Amino acid sequence: MTHRRWFTPWLLAGPAILWLAVFNLWPAVNTVILSFTNAKPIGGGRFTGLENYGRLLDDAQLADALLNSIVFMLVCLPLLTVLPLLLALLVQRRIPGITFFRTAFYTPVIASAVVVALIWGWVLDDRGLVNGLLGQSGLSRSPVPFLTDRWLLLFSAIALTVWKGLGYYMVIYLSALANVPRELHEAAAVDGAGPLSRFRHVTLPGVRPTMVLISALISVSSLRVFSELYVLSNGLGGPGGRDMSVVMLIQMYSRGFNGHLGYASALSLLLFVVTLGPMLFLLRLNRKAA
Repeated sequence: MTHRRWFTPWLLAGPAILWLAVFNLWPAVNTVILSFTNAKPIGGGRFTGLENYGRLLDDAQLADALLNSIVFMLVCLPLLTVLPLLLALLVQRRIPGITFFRTAFYTPVIASAVVVALIWGWVLDDRGLVNGLLGQSGLSRSPVPFLTDRWLLLFSAIALTVWKGLGYYMVIYLSALANVPRELHEAAAVDGAGPLSRFRHVTLPGVRPTMVLISALISVSSLRVFSELYVLSNGLGGPGGRDMSVVMLIQMYSRGFNGHLGYASALSLLLFVVTLGPMLFLLRLNRKAA
């Protein structure tokens, strides 16, 4: 019988624990520490107390960034929770050629977000495909400012995010739908339930935990949006920088030799707190429905 020493499990788990401590735990702790200083990328900083947090209250750019991120989340959340489910119900059917559509719907997921945003930028440009079609059809006499109007730019980025995310969440729903017992649908059909009634009373309860999970994922990713807005606005955050997300604002304050790491760290903690809100709400909602 082999004698196992007490430290053997720790030797096996040690590399993973070290990795988490160095690349996850320490950066999180360091962010909290930096938020109370005026640190810069080069050179140390001195302790400034709550100065950075006081600055948050007077930052007009932060108000715009928070509004953009919250609007982004509120629009993406219902769209990316409901549309992928309907899409999964469609491609779940065994009809000729459905494999092609499954692949087509999933293809945007594997494409780089930056590449997709660049393509959308070319399509939505004043001289792009969409404005060209609108002009030739007589629907618009002047180019629609998809990329130069504050709200049109924001909603263009939302449309890009929804289009790119449909296939990813569709696959998650397909896994959930496969676990809904077919016998329940058959029993409901025998009792006279129509397609809508079966969807409401059989399908939705069966995929409800998955819907909560997807809603949480969408909430977090929407509040952390960066690439879509950054590329579509050419890194400027839209007209007057008013289309910046909180993540873009953090990046703006932390880059360069004269970056304000202390204030950027305070913004990061604010984003963390804001992200916790929808997560706790969805958790509470899930417990009430259970």
